Amino acid sequence: MNELYVEAKLENVDEVLAFIAGECAACPPKTLKQINIAVDEIFSNIARYAYNPEIGGASVRIAVGDEVTVEFEDSGRAYNPLAKDDPDVDLPSHERGVGGLGVFMVKNIMDSVEYRHEGNKNIMTIKKGLDLPLP
Repeated sequence: MNELYVEAKLENVDEVLAFIAGECAACPPKTLKQINIAVDEIFSNIARYAYNPEIGGASVRIAVGDEVTVEFEDSGRAYNPLAKDDPDVDLPSHERGVGGLGVFMVKNIMDSVEYRHEGNKNIMTIKKGLDLPLP
């Protein structure tokens, strides 16, 4: 896996997305767009919540093969966003609780979303299959 280590700050989202785009040069545009949405959401959540009010680091690792695997790792507060119930999107927005839509969206556009806590590390892994044309 190739890795980028950055401070978990919102202003570093563009650097993370550029890293992902460079690694996914052969990905179909639609797949890359979906991956970018998920990466933006997950990294932004790390930047906003993992260390707040302090700032810490985050590693973003990627492997590209038959699928794209992106792994995020931080040493912030332990938090499993997948443990929260999905929002009821059938309710009007004013009747829904605050938050949760971003993670819900990631879960719906990625093929796999996993969270684990090892030692003092939060590790979130997302995967997206590449729908490449057959030769």
